[in-house]
Formats: sequence, C-alpha cells, structure tokens
Amino acid sequence: MRDYEEIISIIGEWGPFQKLLFLFLSLSSIPNGYVGMAMIFVADIPAHRCRIPWLNSSSFSLDLNHSIPLQELKGEIILSRCTLFKRHVGSAISFANETEGCLDGWEFSKDQYTSTIVTEWDLVCDEAWKAPFTVTLFFLGVVTGSFFSGIISDRYGRRLIFFATMAVQTIFGLLQAASNSWEMFCVFYFISGMGQIANYCTAFILGSELLIRNVRINYGLLGVPFSYALGYTALPIFAWFIRSWRYLLIALALPGFLYIPLWWFIPESPRWLLSHGRVKEAEDIIRAAAKKNGITPPDVIFGQESDKLMEHKTQDMYTWLDLVKTTNIRNITVIVIAVWIVISMTYYGMSLNTPNMDGDPYLNCLVAASTEFLGYGFIWVFVRYLPRRVTLPTTMIMSGALLLLLNFIPDDQHTLSVTLVMIGKTGVAGAFGFLYLYSTELFPTVVRNMALGATSMSSRIGSTVSPYIAYMGTYNKILPYIIMGVSTILTGVLTLLLPETKGEKLPEFIHQVKPIRCICMKQYPVKDQRQKENTQMENGEDNIQE
Repeated sequence: MRDYEEIISIIGEWGPFQKLLFLFLSLSSIPNGYVGMAMIFVADIPAHRCRIPWLNSSSFSLDLNHSIPLQELKGEIILSRCTLFKRHVGSAISFANETEGCLDGWEFSKDQYTSTIVTEWDLVCDEAWKAPFTVTLFFLGVVTGSFFSGIISDRYGRRLIFFATMAVQTIFGLLQAASNSWEMFCVFYFISGMGQIANYCTAFILGSELLIRNVRINYGLLGVPFSYALGYTALPIFAWFIRSWRYLLIALALPGFLYIPLWWFIPESPRWLLSHGRVKEAEDIIRAAAKKNGITPPDVIFGQESDKLMEHKTQDMYTWLDLVKTTNIRNITVIVIAVWIVISMTYYGMSLNTPNMDGDPYLNCLVAASTEFLGYGFIWVFVRYLPRRVTLPTTMIMSGALLLLLNFIPDDQHTLSVTLVMIGKTGVAGAFGFLYLYSTELFPTVVRNMALGATSMSSRIGSTVSPYIAYMGTYNKILPYIIMGVSTILTGVLTLLLPETKGEKLPEFIHQVKPIRCICMKQYPVKDQRQKENTQMENGEDNIQE
C-alpha cells in the first residue's frame, strides 16, 4: 500500500507548481515578521520630563534644575521623568525640597519620534506598566490563536483559514491606527495577534502538506523563516521614514492587500480533503498540479488507497494527557516545553530590547533583523551535517555565554557590546527555527501535531514575559541580558538529555519514543527496550521505567 507522498510524487518534486507554491506561501509570512515587532517603535518611550506651564508664561527665566530634581538612569544623571519640586507662590516664586508628581502632564522629546502610543496616551510613570502590557496582550492573542488555529483549520480547511487570518492582520492593523484610546488599541492588537500566529502556522502546514521530501525541509527551514526575517528587516526601514505611530501602522497594514491574488494560486491541501472524504477534489488538485508541471496523471490517482490515507484520523483517540502518559514521552515533553519557553523569551526579549541598546535604534533593529538570515542559514547547514543533539545545545549555550559576557564589557565599548548582542541573537534565532524540525522528530506520529501545538503554545509563556524583561532595560541595560543569558545556558545544557533523531525512522506510536540520554539511567539495547515497552503497554502500564 503506497503512502500519500509516494502517490503525489507523480507530479514531480520541484516543478513550476511547487516553485510557485514555495514562493507564494513563503512570501505570505513577510507581514508576520513586522506585525508583532512593530511595537519596538510604536511603543518606544522617548525622553520626557514634567510639563511646567509657567516656564513659558513667566516674565523671567527659570532654570529647570531649580524646578525638577535629578535622577540617575543607566549611569547618567538626568532630569527626573516623573517628579518636580513643589512650587510655593508668594511675593516670589520658590521651590521646596519636597517633590510631587507631574500635575500638568509631560513634555516628550521629538528628536526621534513624532508620536508613539506612549506620547499619545501618557504611558509613563504610574502608567508605565501599560506599554509592556500592550505587547503582553498581543502575545496573549498569539496564545489564543495557537490554541484555536489548529482546531479551526482541521475543521474548515487550511486555505480558508490562511486567507481569513491574513485579512484579520490587515484589517485590524488599520483599526489599530484609528484607535482613539489605549483600551481600544489593546483590543485590536490582541485580535491581530490571533491572526498573526494562525496565519503563520497555517502557511507552515499548507506548505508541509503540499510539498514533499527535501523541498518541504527547505520550505520549513529557509522559505518561511527567511520571509519572516525579510518582514522584520523591512520594519526599521519603514519606521525610519515614518515617525508617527499611526501612519507607520497604516503603511505596515496596506501590503496585506497585495496578497489577495494568491487566492487563485494557492489550493487547498489534498491531504486535508482526503481526511474529510473529498477524494474527487483532492484528485482535481493533483491533476491540475501535474498539468502545470507538464505531466500526464493516471486516470485514477488515489482509488481504494484513499481510506488508508486518512490514517491520521486515528489521532482522535489520543488526548493531551498522552503527552505525559509514559516516562519517555513525559521526559521529552517537559524538556521541549522548557526549551520553547526560554527560546521564545530570549528571542522576543532581545528583539524588543533594541531601543535600549547603545547606538541608533533604527540601525540596531536593522542589524538585529539581518542576523536572522545568518541564523537560519547556519541552522540549515548544521541540520545537513551535524547531529541534532549537537546543533541545539551548541547554539543555545554559545548564545547565552555571549549575552553574559556583556556584563564585563566597559561602558565605552558600544560597538563591541552591540556586536556580541547581535551574534547572540543570530544563535537564538537559528535555534528558534530549528525547534520546529526537532520537535516533530521527537514525538510519535499519533500525537505529533498535538505535541507541536502544545509545545509551541507553551512558548507564548516566554513571549508574554519578554516585554517586561525588555522594559527592565529602560533602567538597567545589563539586567535583561543576564536573565536571558543564564536561562539560555541552563536550558541548553538540559537539551543534552534529548535523544538523537537525525537519519533515524520517526516513531509512529508512543511506546516507540526514545528515552532521554542520562548517564545515571540504565540504558537498554534498542531491541530489548522496544520489547520491554511493548510488554508494559500490553499490560496497561502507564509508566515505563527505563
């Protein structure tokens, strides 16, 4: 009995049909690269101080240092951002040593921005928590989208959800720009986060199910990640020319309309159609693809084998509890979830911390985005030539170590510190992209989609925390790197326990999951291990003791 990939291989592996799909599905990920990252500039906090109306109306000049106390920020002495001396009005204006809040609002520097949401709604001082919380709400939307996108696409199809979520990103991006309150902005940004991750995941699934063999691997490791990095790279260029947050969001949303023609080029997934008994529609797509590739398909493509091709429906018998049912899969699940959380926290923490770095924020963001191309490229090479157990811990430990080195770099060595940050981000970005591949190889077929959804959803815990880690950099530029560096190194060491998967047959069932590699744990030969696990599964034992 032939499997799905063997059947659809009749249309070839890399013809005009696959090239167009690879190109269009990859390019669809460009907006995903700047939708979330736009807050680097949209929610940045310009230099500010209390507004003092009488300075402009008074007939005499008044020194700011007499009305506003000084504070230390990142080792520099500046005018206080949130307080001023109490003013006594009598025969002469005088100031007491007591301070009070900014009663008349704030004056924001416009050297870098015309406006941000911070300057629009005074999200500073007592309201400062709202700026990072805005990004947290976006990632909560990402969590929600992660949870529902798989369920919805499994029920209604990949193609419909793919275009619907692209429309959500575009429309709600425009609505954000029209927001007249911070609360309204947050609601629209939350929904935009739902669309962003759902669109990314659906594009990934569509490509995985329409492309085969090496083309699918290149699509997952190069096509989608490179397009995401391209969108990320475009962000600082847009922001450089557009300094108003409203116009910036409009400019970032409008390219979404360019993807409307893709409706006539991207088909539904034949595998999904088969799983819902729509064999004729699946065959029509394969025939059309064969025609584009100049190949004459057989009269009957699937035939009686269509029932066999619905085998992934057996996953309905499994639940999320199966991810912790046996010792082997429970160990894998816990470790992979920990890695996802830390990698996500570090990746987004470093990205959102760009404005707090030394130097020009636009240039720093551009360089940080460009390093992603290097990260994904290096990972692609590592995947081809190095074991999985070497690739992941090496990139994580090296990246974490570089971040910790920043604590020992003198303050005047700005170029060196930025260089270390960018090299560290290269490794983190590569590890992030590699996790998708490694996770699918670690889990068995019967729960693979479920496991990838659960572990990637858990990563949103890290991304939800990341805005506050970046916010710490407003007051201490080294502290975020210490937190991210230590976490990344410890998790990198933990990944050394994961089993090797390169060149090995993927596990089909839960009892075939490999044990973690630990010197203190007795290791059974592969044959004996499989026999032992099979016996225990037959006896109904939930926990397999290695």
